[in-house]
Amino acid sequence: MKITAAFFRLVRWPNLVFIALTQLLFEYCIYQKVYQTSFANSGDTRQFIFLVLASVCIAAAGYIINDYFDLNIDQVNKPGKVVVGVIINRRWVIFWHMFLSLLGLFFTVSALPISEYWYLVLANFASIILLWFYSTNLKKQLLIGNVLISLLTAWVILIIFFSKYPLRIRNLLAVDHNEVRFFRFTVLYTAFAFIISLIREVIKDMEDIEGDRKYGCRTMPILWGLNASKVFVAVWIIVLIAALCILQFYVLPFGWWMSAVYCVAFIMLPLIWILQKLYRAQSMQDFHRLSTVVKLVMFTGILSMVFFRMYL
Repeated sequence: MKITAAFFRLVRWPNLVFIALTQLLFEYCIYQKVYQTSFANSGDTRQFIFLVLASVCIAAAGYIINDYFDLNIDQVNKPGKVVVGVIINRRWVIFWHMFLSLLGLFFTVSALPISEYWYLVLANFASIILLWFYSTNLKKQLLIGNVLISLLTAWVILIIFFSKYPLRIRNLLAVDHNEVRFFRFTVLYTAFAFIISLIREVIKDMEDIEGDRKYGCRTMPILWGLNASKVFVAVWIIVLIAALCILQFYVLPFGWWMSAVYCVAFIMLPLIWILQKLYRAQSMQDFHRLSTVVKLVMFTGILSMVFFRMYL
């Protein structure tokens, strides 16, 4: 039982549930509502389930290899939570990374005909490679690793979008009203996922500054300092709050009062709280608390897809 619990901690199982939930809500509340369709088509259901499994497996493999290469840093930043080499042997860690990566590719190929969706298979394969390089080198560099993880977070939504439309010239030329709406909702949530993930990644770098500095990382807090990093995060939080305000002015004329109240109470106000607490944050515990709240805002933001099921 101890090894099983350690394995689930290694793959960050709450994050994997969050990935699956995000894709389920996007499929059920956005795509199906825009096109007035359902899971009636067994082929579509199979494709969607396999894409979710592929995303979960690739993400789990990424978390595993990240912990493998972060062993020394984690022994400084969170010594009581180290799994690799303490509970699970390092060779088994590599085995599970390879197995889950291959399983993710298998589900991708099984979900999507390569002849039509070769670019999505290639993109998921590239995700596996990039996660490896992120763990070995990119995460230690200024902003590159942060942006990469934010893009891969947005890819969780984008792969569902692109799985609906094979990349053909006639598809690009023949665009109908529903496709435009679906595209707008996709941009809305991918942009949210990218920005909120970027905010959290930089805050996590501030939390891990001691271990990162000891092992020669070149993250933003180390190169620019905590104050400059706080300004960077604050700017993105303000951009996100401003964009959400504009969005509310757009939806209120349609009578979306419940969604507006939800957005203000569970997304915008927590972001304002984070902005306020960020100014005085100094310790690892302060930044850990902020990172946790940002993750909750990411969760409430994704849950807002439910309102599109109600109102569209």
